[in-house]
Amino acid sequence: MLSLIQLLDDKKCFRVVRELRWPDGVDCPHCHAPHVVKQGRDDTQRFRQRYRCLNCQRKFDDLTGTVFAGHHQPLRQWVACLYLMGLNLSNRQIAHELSLNEDDAQDMTRSLRQGVVDASTTPTLSGTVEIDEVYLVAGHKGQSDLVKKNPVLDADDA
Repeated sequence: MLSLIQLLDDKKCFRVVRELRWPDGVDCPHCHAPHVVKQGRDDTQRFRQRYRCLNCQRKFDDLTGTVFAGHHQPLRQWVACLYLMGLNLSNRQIAHELSLNEDDAQDMTRSLRQGVVDASTTPTLSGTVEIDEVYLVAGHKGQSDLVKKNPVLDADDA
């Protein structure tokens, strides 16, 4: 049986990351200048492009500043993990499907979820907004007098 991870292509994964990250062309993640030059490929991941910013002279690659950066798992593992999370699989199931240690799967899903939260913007309401008031009492711990029935009020209700 062919596993999901075997169907993913490193070259396509990196191409998609570049297209989504830099739709208007590569810019420096540090100073956001568009003046960058390619500086070869990564030694361990041959489709991972390296760059150098001509403005600030800092070096970076396709994954710098993303949730994928600084981890030992290949990008295709991250993409597969993201896909399986979309299917609402548990971390244990994801670990099994990707032949990962459960702790690694937990770390990956935590990082991906945090990346989504970090990338999300706070919603801003506009126009007419209606709200209702709601008062919730969580409990009366240590205040038993407040929850005792009042016989005078109960008789008036009848």
